[in-house]
Amino acid sequence: MLYYLLTTIYVLSCLVLLAVILLQQGKGGDMASAFGGGSSQAAFGARAGATLLSKMTTAFAVLFMLCALGLSIMGQRGTGSVLSSSAPPAAPAAPAGTPASGQTATPAPAAAPAAPAAPAEQPK
Repeated sequence: MLYYLLTTIYVLSCLVLLAVILLQQGKGGDMASAFGGGSSQAAFGARAGATLLSKMTTAFAVLFMLCALGLSIMGQRGTGSVLSSSAPPAAPAAPAGTPASGQTATPAPAAAPAAPAAPAEQPK
């Protein structure tokens, strides 16, 4: 249940972060300010106060990172290995001449060697 709640918060924070970033005004990084035509002598332009949108961006960026970290930790919990969660392989089939497991081997009775048939004598 916590996983689904965290996933929902994660997706909503993604969408809000996307909207807040797109709503912000650019910092004035046009061509004129790149070649010294900007109104400020500072290296990166004038430092403006934090607006509501920049505070929301920071808050939702932190929420996004925490949810991503939480989901990755929750995803790591489990059996620990892909191989340990799979079923063990089936035992190989026993050859026809060997007994199955759990049975004792009883030797087959030895057949007596057949004596060669002597030719029957014919009376004279």
